[in-house]
Amino acid sequence: MIQHPPAAPAPTPAENKSSIQVIDRLVTLLDVLARHPDSLPLKVLANQAGLHPSTAHRILSAMTAAGFVERVEGGAYRLGIRLLELGALVKERLSLREVAHPWLRQLHRATGESVNLGIRDGDHIVYIERTSGGRSAVRVVHIVGSRAPLHTTATGKLFLAEEPRAEVERYVARTGLAPMTPRSITDPMRLYEELERVRREALAYDLDEQEVGVRCIAAGIRDEDGTLVAGLSLSTPTERYDPTLAEPIRQTAEAISRALGHGPRTREPLDAIREKALP
Repeated sequence: MIQHPPAAPAPTPAENKSSIQVIDRLVTLLDVLARHPDSLPLKVLANQAGLHPSTAHRILSAMTAAGFVERVEGGAYRLGIRLLELGALVKERLSLREVAHPWLRQLHRATGESVNLGIRDGDHIVYIERTSGGRSAVRVVHIVGSRAPLHTTATGKLFLAEEPRAEVERYVARTGLAPMTPRSITDPMRLYEELERVRREALAYDLDEQEVGVRCIAAGIRDEDGTLVAGLSLSTPTERYDPTLAEPIRQTAEAISRALGHGPRTREPLDAIREKALP
């Protein structure tokens, strides 16, 4: 008869709590180091992390052995090369849709309206992700894979606003600003004025311009280089249009941008965005 070794005992609640506490302290130490371009002495690092020096030293020693932290001349600490290696792997494996999807769902749950992710393809916006259901099921606004002209959509206006005047003029010449509805912008001067407003506010609107009875608000999503890579838009039937939702849309787009490496990184929970998005 085969004798199996006894199973390892399950960790006790106290052990679980201790492990979580160590992880929290480890992350705090990394956050402190990330805020400083230069290395930090142990006492300064421990003080800013709110830890006793001996506790900080013990955790830093383990992090140093793993390559997450480097100990430099004089006993100071800085972020280690292992973080760069892991960051490169994360960047390689991430896709815009994967990063954005949980944020789209969160904004949809908070508002009950359709939330769309669009990218530019030439003179059109292509919708690559959409979260809908609940109240938004009353009307299907944007189908994944569908295309729409830049000047008739909120997301399209975000991309046009990135262009210099000469490029926008070439777009006008190519497309003739063909209307999709009676509300579509067809006058070049009106489009230029609209794009100036988009640049000032970092928000764009489609007020029955792509589809009669549908309005959209959009904010831009940027990558680590600050390049506009997509637009996050919220679509509603005209009768439910609420301009106060512009701010949670902007905040959600900024959160996705941070997840892509743009601007300061935070670990703001999704629930915080939901609370901000609630009317």
